[in-house]
Amino acid sequence: MRNLFVALGLLALMSGCVSSRIEQSRDASTGIETDEAIVLLGRASYNEKETEESFTQCIADALGQGDNPIRMIKQKQFRDELYPWFEPRTAPTSADELGRLFAQPGFRDRIDSANVRYLAWIDGDTVTIDSGGSMSCTISTFGGGCFGMSYWEEDASYDAAIWDLKTMTSTGQISADATGTSYLAGLVIPIPILARPGNAACQGLAKQLREFIIGGT
Repeated sequence: MRNLFVALGLLALMSGCVSSRIEQSRDASTGIETDEAIVLLGRASYNEKETEESFTQCIADALGQGDNPIRMIKQKQFRDELYPWFEPRTAPTSADELGRLFAQPGFRDRIDSANVRYLAWIDGDTVTIDSGGSMSCTISTFGGGCFGMSYWEEDASYDAAIWDLKTMTSTGQISADATGTSYLAGLVIPIPILARPGNAACQGLAKQLREFIIGGT
């Protein structure tokens, strides 16, 4: 019994393993004033390929906090102010379509009134790429429990295309890819050991995006 509790304690302290990679390409110099803002737009194709709103919100929360917070504009507020260009039927579905949208009459005036300096188009998702193992649970008059172990591997892959709305040009792109394996161990009670690659991708992308926006060449 003592060994069982020791094993349970070790499992509770464990965390899933995550490996991540961040890459950046820059096309132009950047910088932002304290009264300027950035908006994050997740790909919204209204199907299974839609970028999770929780992911873009995770990045927004990270950018709006810390030692050098950046003023953020909420997605919904931006879409409402730029009506009807970002309505479901007319919204761009890729970063490449943004350039054509920026050429629309009246778009520049609406952007200037909102004082939004940068738009970061977030594209990507988190998918399960592998799973396995087995676990069985039993219940009897003498008690019950779960025994075994299962695992699942997830890949979180996201890209951020950054546009300078002052010049209406692309300034660069940042990509984040994180892979992690989570476990569900059964030693009487099921114990999840979660990797959370999506969170790792969010934090890595937010950190790099902050450094990119604040300024550089």
